[in-house]
Amino acid sequence: MLDSSLTKYNHPMINILYRAHAVQRMFEREISPAKVRRAIEAEDVIEDYSAEMPEPSRLMMGFQGKRSFHVVTSENPEVHEITVVTVYLPDPNKWKKDYRSRK
Repeated sequence: MLDSSLTKYNHPMINILYRAHAVQRMFEREISPAKVRRAIEAEDVIEDYSAEMPEPSRLMMGFQGKRSFHVVTSENPEVHEITVVTVYLPDPNKWKKDYRSRK
């Protein structure tokens, strides 16, 4: 089990890395890195995949104005790094109106 102080995304020693795929999707969807960082720091976790290997991951909610978006991250607590895997706009056909629960 991970030390809970390390799993906090807003931990001051956390580095945030962005995969090329995430940067491309952020650009396409006009979601700024600052908004993604705020979503990560807010830790509004929709789904927790802590048991996933090789690194635990989470699905989090963020907002660009009134528009919600999802951020998929993986974490490496040993080196205090969070990697943004992808950023996307939730599909209303797959998510309930609150975009927190799958249909």
